[in-house]
Amino acid sequence: MSIDIEQFHAVFFDESQEHLDDMEQLLMELNVDDPDLEQLNSIFRAAHSIKGGSGIFGFDALTGLTHVMENLLDKARKSTIKLDVSTVDLFLETVDLLKVILDAYKAQGELPEADIQTGIAALETALAASDGATTIASEPAPVVDEGFGFFDDDDDEPAAELSDAQPVSDSPGQTEPTAEQHASSPPSAEEDGFGFYDDDLALPVASDTAKPYGFYKPIEQIQADVKGAKDGSAPPPVVKKPGQKQPETTSRASKEASSIRVDTQKIDAMVNLVGELVITQSMLSMISEEVTGTVGQKLQTAIGELERNTREIQESAMSMRMLPINMTFNRFPRVVRDLSTKLGKKVNLVIEGGATEIDKSMIEKLVDPLTHLVRNSIDHGIEKTADRLAAGKNETGTVILRAEQKGGNIVISIIDDGAGLSRDRILAKARENNLPVNDEMPDKEVWKLIFQAGFSTAAEVTDVSGRGVGMDVVRRNIEAIGGRIDIDSKKGNGSAFSIQLPLTLAIVDGISVAIGDQIFVVPLVNIIESIQPSREQLKSIGNDTLLWIREQYWPLVAVHKMMEVDNAIDRPTEGIVVLLESSKRRYGILVDSLLGQQQVVIKSLEHHYKKVPGISGATIMGDGRVAMILDADSIAEQCRPIVEEEMLA
Repeated sequence: MSIDIEQFHAVFFDESQEHLDDMEQLLMELNVDDPDLEQLNSIFRAAHSIKGGSGIFGFDALTGLTHVMENLLDKARKSTIKLDVSTVDLFLETVDLLKVILDAYKAQGELPEADIQTGIAALETALAASDGATTIASEPAPVVDEGFGFFDDDDDEPAAELSDAQPVSDSPGQTEPTAEQHASSPPSAEEDGFGFYDDDLALPVASDTAKPYGFYKPIEQIQADVKGAKDGSAPPPVVKKPGQKQPETTSRASKEASSIRVDTQKIDAMVNLVGELVITQSMLSMISEEVTGTVGQKLQTAIGELERNTREIQESAMSMRMLPINMTFNRFPRVVRDLSTKLGKKVNLVIEGGATEIDKSMIEKLVDPLTHLVRNSIDHGIEKTADRLAAGKNETGTVILRAEQKGGNIVISIIDDGAGLSRDRILAKARENNLPVNDEMPDKEVWKLIFQAGFSTAAEVTDVSGRGVGMDVVRRNIEAIGGRIDIDSKKGNGSAFSIQLPLTLAIVDGISVAIGDQIFVVPLVNIIESIQPSREQLKSIGNDTLLWIREQYWPLVAVHKMMEVDNAIDRPTEGIVVLLESSKRRYGILVDSLLGQQQVVIKSLEHHYKKVPGISGATIMGDGRVAMILDADSIAEQCRPIVEEEMLA
C-alpha cells in the first residue's frame, strides 16, 4: 500500500506555524533569572514536533536546524546550562529563521542556505561553550518520531527505547537518555510513528523492530500480546516520567479532538452562498406580499420560518470567520522588545482588548499596518531616556495596543506617551513638498498630511523608519478593507492612531430608506431613532441646519446633496430625520421615507467601481435593484465641529 505524503503537507505547515508562534510567545515570557520548567518543556516539545514532522516529509533544512536547537533546549530545561538574555535572543533568532525556512518549503522556493548554516553554527557554538569544548561534531539529524505533530507528546522528551545497552536509572523500570544520547543517537521510528497516538499508550519494543507507518504493531508483537492475554499476564506498565503534567496534555488532546481545520476559502464560499440565500429570502418576502387569502397567510408563515433559519445560518457562518485579535496582537511584544533594544529606549507594551473578535480576513491584512504604526510609535514617538527624564516623564515609555467594539465597528488604537507630532515640522515639510497648506489649518487636517506619499519628517534615514514611505501604504491597506485611520496628538503628551473597521465584511442588518428616486441602507447599529421634526426644533446658522432634541443640538446632514440625488425632499419638516451615532459624533440625516428593516449583503463598491465618500458598499435588494449602504463614520466628517461651538457661544 502506498501513501501520498504530500496530502499532509498543509496540515504540517499549519501545525508548525502554530508551534513557532507558541515558541516565540513562551520565549518572550521566559524569566531568565528563574525560568519556569514547564515553559521550557513546552518550548522543547514544540521544537521536537517540528523536527519529527519535517523528518517524515524530508524537509532536511528544518530537521537539521531544529535538531541542534533541541539539543540546546534540552540542556536549558535540565539546567545543564544557565539561561541568559543572549541565549534567549539566539533562540528567538532561530525561531525567525525557522519561519523563513517554513515559508520557503510552503512556497516551494529557494532555501536560505547561508542563513541556515550560520544559524546552525551559532547554536553549535553555544552548545560547545556549554560543554566546555572547542568544537562539536555536526551530525545528520534523525528522521524520526513525531511525524505530523497532530498531538503533543505526553512526555517532556522523546520516548527512549528499552534495551540492555542503555543504563538504567534509580527509578524502577525507567530509563533516562542523557543529553549526549539525544544529540548523537537517532531515536527509533518506534517512538512516535506519525503522532496519531500518545507515547504512553505504546508498548516499548526492541530497537530492531519497526512499524511501517506507525499505524500497526509488528505481527510478532501482536501474537505475543495475545499470548500474554491468554496466560493472564499483564502488559508492561506504562511509565510516567517525573514532573510530567498529565492534566495539561489531556486538556490539549481534548481541544484538538473537538476542532477541525477548514480551508478559509471554503468558509468564504459558504458565507457568499449564505449571502445569496439572504437575497433570495428578500425576494420571496416581496412576492409573498402580493399573495392574499389563506395561501398568503401560509406563505407568510413559511417565509417567516425561512427568515429565522437564514439568520441563524448567517450568524453561524459568520462566527466561523471571527477570531480574537490576539492572533495579531501576540506578535508585538517581540517587535517592541527587539526595536526598543536596538534604539536604546525603554518601552513597555500594554495590550488591551485582545479577546475582541474580528473577521479573519481583516486580521491577515492588519499585520503590516499595525507593525508599521507600532514601530513608528517607538521610533518617532517615544523619546530617549535622557529626554524623557528632562521632560519630567518616567524613563520607560508606554505603548498601548487596544481593541474595542463600538457599535458596528472595531476600533484598534495605537497610543504612546511620547513627544507627540510636531505641527511646525509637518507644515514645513508640506511646504517643501509643495502641498497646499496654511497656518490656520486645524490640527486634524495637519496630521493627515503625514499620509501623503513620500512624506517624512525624520531627521535621519534609518532601517527602522524615515525613508519617506510607509504611512501612505498604511492608509491604503486600511481603506482597502473598508476602514479608516484617524490621528489625535498633543505635543509633549503623545499620539493616538485609531483604526476603525467594520465589524464584518459580509452581512449587516439595516433600514432601507428612500431619498428621491434612490434607495439607501442605513446600518441598524448606527441608528438611535427616527423622527419628523417640527419647525420649532430646527435652527439655521449660516448654511448649516441644526436639530434641537434630547436637550442638545444635532447637526443635520442633507444626504441628497452629498450623493447628488434629484427629486429628494429638502425640508426636514416634510421628510424624516434619522438620528445616527458613529464612533466620532451624533448627527441626523434627512430622508424621504423609511421602507423597512432587512438583512443586506455587502458588496464591494471599490472592487467594481471606486471608493465613494459616505458609502461603505452596495447591496442587491429583493426586487433586483442596487442600493448603496451608507457609511455613518464617513458622513460624520461632513459635520463641522465649529457649528456646535457657535451654538454653545
